[in-house]
Amino acid sequence: METKGITCKIPLDLHNRISEDIRESESTMSKFIEMVINEHYMKGANGMSKMRTMAFQVSEKFFQRIKEYLMRYEQTYGKKLSQKDFVIGLIEQALEEADEEFEAAQAAQEEAADDSHETLEDTEDAEDEETADSEEQPETGEEPEEGTEPQEEQETID
Repeated sequence: METKGITCKIPLDLHNRISEDIRESESTMSKFIEMVINEHYMKGANGMSKMRTMAFQVSEKFFQRIKEYLMRYEQTYGKKLSQKDFVIGLIEQALEEADEEFEAAQAAQEEAADDSHETLEDTEDAEDEETADSEEQPETGEEPEEGTEPQEEQETID
C-alpha cells in the first residue's frame, strides 16, 4: 500500500496526551493518526453516535494502585494495558453482570407472578368444588355422615 505523510501543528498539551496514549498502547504516531482518521470517517459513514468523555477524580492512593496493577499486568502478560482499556473493560464487565442480574430478577418476578396466578386459580377451583359439593348435600342443615352418600329426596304420594 502506498502511503503519504501528513504534517500539522497541534497544541503542546494535546501532543503530550497523544504521546502518552501512544506509549501506553505501544503504537506509533502514524498508526494513531490513521486510527483517529478512520474512526472519524467510519462514524460519518455508519451514522455511529459520537464518542462521549467520562471524567472523574480518584484519590492519589487509588490512582497509584491502578498504575501498579497496570505495571504488574505488563510484567505478567508481556503487553501494556492502557488505563482507558482497563477502566472500559471493568465497566463493560460490570454492565454485563448487572444485565444478568436484572434478567434473573425479572425472571424471578415473572415466575412469582405465574405462581400467584396458579395459586389463585387453584383457590378458585377449590372454592368451585366446595360450592358444587354443598349443592349436592341435602338442605336439612345436617351434613351426611362420613362414608355415606347423600340420599336423594324422595317424593311421597298420598
